[in-house]
Amino acid sequence: MPANKHMFIGLHITDRMNHVGAIQKVLTEYGCSIKTRLGLHDCSENFCSPNGILILEISDTQEKFDSLVASLEAIEGVEAKTMVFDHP
Repeated sequence: MPANKHMFIGLHITDRMNHVGAIQKVLTEYGCSIKTRLGLHDCSENFCSPNGILILEISDTQEKFDSLVASLEAIEGVEAKTMVFDHP
């Protein structure tokens, strides 16, 4: 990753139990580019949400970042948003 950028991908995943295999396959393929991974979903003793949020911090080139976003967006039930912070 260029030292002057912080790159993040936020994913909203619907019906996560049915899409987890395809998502995990992509995350494994890009595993060396993922610096931080945080998964969030609502749960309690009697409830586990079928939807979730995944936040990824990417430590690689812009091209690899863009490729990862495209791969994730190609999966049904996945919506991706990106944040890139430049530091001069």
